[in-house]
Amino acid sequence: MTSASAYVRPTEQDEVAAAGSELIGGPRGRRALSGWRGNWWTPLRVIALVAIGMYALGMVQKLPCYDGSWFSGQTAQYVHACYSDIPHLYNGRGFADGLVPYFQRIPDDVSGGMDYLEYPVLTGAFMWLAGKLTFGTDAIQGEEKLYWLVNSGMLLVCAVVLVICVARTHRNRPWDGLLVALAPTLALTATINWDLLAVALTAAGMLLWSRERPLASGVLLGLATAAKLYPGLLLGALLVLCWRAGTWRAYGRALGGAAAAWAVVNVPVMLFAWDGWSKFYRFSQERPVDFGSIWLIIQQRTGHSFEGANTYATLLMALGCAAIAALAFYAPRRPRFAQLAFLVIALFILTNKVYSPQYVLWLIPLAVLARPKWRDFLIWQGCEALYFLGIWMYLAYTGSGDKHQGLPAEGYQVVILIHLLGTLYLCAVIVRDALFPEHDPVRRDGSDDPGGGVLDRAPDVFTLNRHPLQERHADAGGTSVKWGR
Repeated sequence: MTSASAYVRPTEQDEVAAAGSELIGGPRGRRALSGWRGNWWTPLRVIALVAIGMYALGMVQKLPCYDGSWFSGQTAQYVHACYSDIPHLYNGRGFADGLVPYFQRIPDDVSGGMDYLEYPVLTGAFMWLAGKLTFGTDAIQGEEKLYWLVNSGMLLVCAVVLVICVARTHRNRPWDGLLVALAPTLALTATINWDLLAVALTAAGMLLWSRERPLASGVLLGLATAAKLYPGLLLGALLVLCWRAGTWRAYGRALGGAAAAWAVVNVPVMLFAWDGWSKFYRFSQERPVDFGSIWLIIQQRTGHSFEGANTYATLLMALGCAAIAALAFYAPRRPRFAQLAFLVIALFILTNKVYSPQYVLWLIPLAVLARPKWRDFLIWQGCEALYFLGIWMYLAYTGSGDKHQGLPAEGYQVVILIHLLGTLYLCAVIVRDALFPEHDPVRRDGSDDPGGGVLDRAPDVFTLNRHPLQERHADAGGTSVKWGR
């Protein structure tokens, strides 16, 4: 167990954190001494309570919609920036009628043409369970509001799990979890959709990997992939890192655990409800260019539809993954797991043909683990918060008819570019940290990869760099890594 004196205190290393701490009395004090004997305010408890408070503020932000904007026409929920898929899909996907997702077809007059639920199986089970817990009202609007509340409570558990896992992944940096808890876009987007389930499972999988439990980590990553497709990309990041370190056994256990967990959830549905199970994959493939993507800007500026968007996005994704792999093999010291995880998920988002506002949740924990620097994190969050407002104002504009109230297409295109550039900025800083480890906040004290599990301080077996940085022995503190020239 890490002692209180070994904790990294952001107020001693981060200028923004030190300045912000003045609001609560300064950067140092007995309450800031983590693990102080007799003090109830441990880092995990503080972070969990802050996360609950921010989550509650996010629910308050949805209050205008809860009070009626969800049911008074499309424009009202966009003007108040409080839209959520959750209440609309309660009836629109058959949960109000007690339909079993994937196994029972949704009537067209209910779903508007969506014959089966268009979500992965574990997310569908989450939605179905919330539907079973929604009872006690007669009017459909009352049930939809209650369904949102039930889901919000279940997603709150996911949010707390998320921040605790991030806080514990780097043993000596628990306060980094505060970045996740205070992230404004976490509060704004947590109850738009069900992405927090996959995000929490992914964070738990990364925590177990850091504790050198690859099989259990793989199981959780497999479950996360059964809830949302993107966590499976983390296994690609682990592949190149384990290749460089030669830790094939650990990778095999993680891959086997992920495959088994995914199969346990998916195979029964595949066997007995193939049409329902495959709907998510068919919908993802057939979905046209949509909100938030670079492809939408090109489409709107040129006036031509991108029928080959899937091909272009796949090609760019493949080229980007090759570049990330080259970075992993060429960097003077093997990049940290969180760094590569952020880069590959950011690449997926940047090249994808759609960027829903809640997709920012995928990146928040990875950004904190990859680059726990308040300035860079807040710059990126500012760009994403601007996009959150921009998309609703654009939808208000397109839905207001001749009134044209909101943000026109040209303004929305600027907002898309800002949010893409914000993500690219964070990617550039993380790449710089990988190439020059002395700039990495996590490695500043000589650490290697505290979230890397078996990769932490492991020697290289294969590298493209002729002069990799090697470990040296400290006089009394075990081993540390010598960074810089």
